[in-house]
Amino acid sequence: MAEERKGMTYKDAGVDIDAANRAVALMKERIQRTYQNFTGGEILTKIGGFNGLARLMPDGRVIAMSTDGVGTKIKLAILLNQHDTVGVDLVGMCVNDILVSGVSPAFFLDYLAMGKLIPEQVNKIVGGVADGCDLAEMALMGGETAEMPGMYKPGDYDMAGFAVGFAGSQLDIIDGSRIRPCMNVYGAASSGIHSNGFSLIRPIFGISDNNPEKSRQNLNRYYKQLGCTLGEELLKPTEIYTKLVKTLKQRYEIFGMVHITGGGFVDNPPRILPPGCSMRIRTKSWKRPPIFQIIRKRGGVSGEEMLRTFNCGIALLVISPDKIFELEKIGTIVPGNGEVIFV
Repeated sequence: MAEERKGMTYKDAGVDIDAANRAVALMKERIQRTYQNFTGGEILTKIGGFNGLARLMPDGRVIAMSTDGVGTKIKLAILLNQHDTVGVDLVGMCVNDILVSGVSPAFFLDYLAMGKLIPEQVNKIVGGVADGCDLAEMALMGGETAEMPGMYKPGDYDMAGFAVGFAGSQLDIIDGSRIRPCMNVYGAASSGIHSNGFSLIRPIFGISDNNPEKSRQNLNRYYKQLGCTLGEELLKPTEIYTKLVKTLKQRYEIFGMVHITGGGFVDNPPRILPPGCSMRIRTKSWKRPPIFQIIRKRGGVSGEEMLRTFNCGIALLVISPDKIFELEKIGTIVPGNGEVIFV
């Protein structure tokens, strides 16, 4: 059993969310300067949002774009030689970021960088991407596979994905601007950890490149609370919400959606809250999957750190004035200055 560690944080593990936020602030002006180069319509994007949005002329359609990766979850796939699920993660992390704007997914591209090109491994990885595209109801249009010896060790790889979607017009975009106090906040369940927080998870469970054999033993340990091994739980692919969002848009008024990824419940909801609004979340209003309790206890991770690092069992927030029967109500919009209040 790996040594138990107390009071760990994401920053202790090497991931500084505050530094990432500062980086965005520093580059904001130079990014915005490039918008003048787009002459085919109007840039609608707010830097720091979940995706890029542009209105196309002359028909007024809106195109949404997002790019992301899988992060150090890939290290677990490599250790366990299980490569058929991280492609689903890649699609999920990208497509969920465009779904929250009410956009219909259309196209996906992938980039795969490897130390040594092993055809059977590539087939499993890209097969997972194709599976994710089926779940997201989008076409895998192509990509790039780069063999990079010296950059990556044989067997090692990294991935990036690019999702594109469309809305009929700017009126179809869900941007949070119509959110008002007293509206309901609903939560859609995650499938587990998804693809954030693994740089903290790995040291908590003694998963390290320095001792791969011991790391495999830890990942292959069966947990009664989970009903499976640790590795099986951690490699569960990211939930893709295409079908759910399509159903909710048909049945209810949706004024805002949030994809809970890096930054958790602390940094993600403010990205769609309009001036004068805050979000109050009842942290005991949903039952957290056992893996999050195990992480918290084993790593001595504070409740606040858990909420800022992980999805804690809820990876999609939906804001609506309606009663949504398919989802659990977990909070309310209240007057405020854009923060998240936990009660």
